Amino acid sequence: MQQQKPQHLQKKQSYHLTPWDLSLISAHSVQFGLLFAKPPSSFSVSSSSFDSVGDQNHLSSGAFVDQLKHSLSRTLAHFLPLSGRFVTNKHDDPPSSSISIECNNDSSQGVDFIHAAAPVTLYDILSPRYIPPIIRSFFASYDDGTMLMVNHDGHSIRLLSVQVTELVDGYFIGCSVNHAVVDGTSFWHFFNAWAESCRAKENSDELISQPAILERWFLKEH
Repeated sequence: MQQQKPQHLQKKQSYHLTPWDLSLISAHSVQFGLLFAKPPSSFSVSSSSFDSVGDQNHLSSGAFVDQLKHSLSRTLAHFLPLSGRFVTNKHDDPPSSSISIECNNDSSQGVDFIHAAAPVTLYDILSPRYIPPIIRSFFASYDDGTMLMVNHDGHSIRLLSVQVTELVDGYFIGCSVNHAVVDGTSFWHFFNAWAESCRAKENSDELISQPAILERWFLKEH
């Protein structure tokens, strides 16, 4: 397991949870996953940057995972709340409490990135009528088939965990994310931005086509 942090985070950022967000604070995290086939020439992978077959467009397993990690850090710079932690704030006037997401450069920040392997094929996953139980092991939020994380745990654990499981002939990218931070639409916005960053050239760190809107407001003051 490794920790990935957003690039270029220079100052503390705070994002307050709305009443709607807080209504999910006791619910479980949510899981999203995508299954990808390996290029035919990379079923037998090596530690080199590219396949030994000679196709320079096909990254080896190690290079592919490194590219995912690096592009994840670039993407998190545009989706800072996913790399923060919950903090409960107490107020005196009137007596009340609120929860915010605090993002800074200390050691508790970042998301979990796990690279795992499973001796199964795409056919083993896609051919059964029902989802095979092994799929749960492709998400960091499960242990022995049991859901581990509740959204309130975001005070002490990662708001986002990514597990890349290498199969015999494919990859499964599973994400476990705090449901008080994102819904399905905002998660897929993040995932699409990550895919865009992964495909981009090294010198395009600052550019994604659809930046996230992180302001929490209903009516804009003029």
